Amino acid sequence: MSDSEERNDSGQRNIVRTGVLCGLGAYGLWGLFPAYFGLLEPAGAVEILAHRVLWTLVLMLIVLGVMGRLGTLRGLSARTWGLVAAASTAIAVNWGVYIYGVVSGRVVETALGYFINPLVSVVFGVLFFRERLRPAQIAALVLAVCAVVVITVDYGRPPIIALTLALSFASYGVIKKIVPLDPRTSLTGEGIVAAPFALGYVIFLAVTGTGTFLGHGVDHTALLVSAGLVTAVPLLLFGAAAQRVPLATLGMLQYLTPSLQMTWGVVVLGEDMPASRWIGFVLIWIALAVYSTDALVRARRQRAVVTAEPRAA
Repeated sequence: MSDSEERNDSGQRNIVRTGVLCGLGAYGLWGLFPAYFGLLEPAGAVEILAHRVLWTLVLMLIVLGVMGRLGTLRGLSARTWGLVAAASTAIAVNWGVYIYGVVSGRVVETALGYFINPLVSVVFGVLFFRERLRPAQIAALVLAVCAVVVITVDYGRPPIIALTLALSFASYGVIKKIVPLDPRTSLTGEGIVAAPFALGYVIFLAVTGTGTFLGHGVDHTALLVSAGLVTAVPLLLFGAAAQRVPLATLGMLQYLTPSLQMTWGVVVLGEDMPASRWIGFVLIWIALAVYSTDALVRARRQRAVVTAEPRAA
C-alpha cells in the first residue's frame, strides 16, 4: 500500500470514528431524556410539548439564518408544505406521547416503543415502498408480534404508549424519506406548522393562570427554554453521524437509546418489571438480534461486491 493510500485509509478511519462518536452522543442524549423531562415538573406533558416546539423553532430559525438558508422556506410548494405538515403532526404526536409516558412514570413502556420501532419501519417499507421481506425479517416480525402479545397479557391492556411511539416515529421516517428538504430546513418547517398551536396553548395557560413557565422560579423557566437546545443538539449529532458511518452501524447504535431509557425506568425510578414482562422484552431483543444480524450480513456482502468490482475490471 502506498503512502497516499495509507493516508486515505487513515483519514477514512478517522471520519468513521468521528461518526461513531457523534452517533453515540446523539443516541446517548436521547437515552437520557427521561432524566431531563423529569426535571420539568410541575409542568404537564402538553405544556412541555408546547415549549419544546416553540424553543426548537427559535433555535432552528437562528441556525438557518446563520447558514443563510431562511429563503428556502419561502419557495416551498404546496405539496412540500403538505408533507412538512404531515411530518410535523407525526413528530408532535411522538414527542407528546413520549413526554406523557415519562411524566406519568411509564418510562419502560416508552423504551419498548423505541425497541419496536425498527421492526415497524420494516413493515412500513413493505407497505409504502414495496420492499421485500427477507426470511430473517419475517422471523423478527413474528417474534415481535409474540412479544407484544405477551406484554399485552402482562399489562392487561395493549401497550398503547409503546405502540403509538413506534407507529408515529416510523410514520415520521416515511414522510422524511420523501420530503425534498434537508433535515434542518424540514425541522424548521415542521416547527412553523406546529408553532401557532403551541403558542396558543402557552398563551391559554398564561391567561388562565395554570401555566408554570414564569411562576416556578428562574431555574424552571430556563429548563423549559432549554428544550430547544436539548432537542436540536442530538439531531445535529445524528445528522453528522449519518453522513460518516454505514447505516448498518447506525442501526446498531440506535438501541443505545431505549436501553438507557429502560435502565433509567427500572433502576432509577423503580418501575415494576415482573417475570412475564421480562419475557416480552427478551422476545423483542431476540427479534432485534435476528434483524440486526441479517442487516449486518447483507451490508457486508454489498461492500464485498462493491470492493470486488474494480478488481474485476
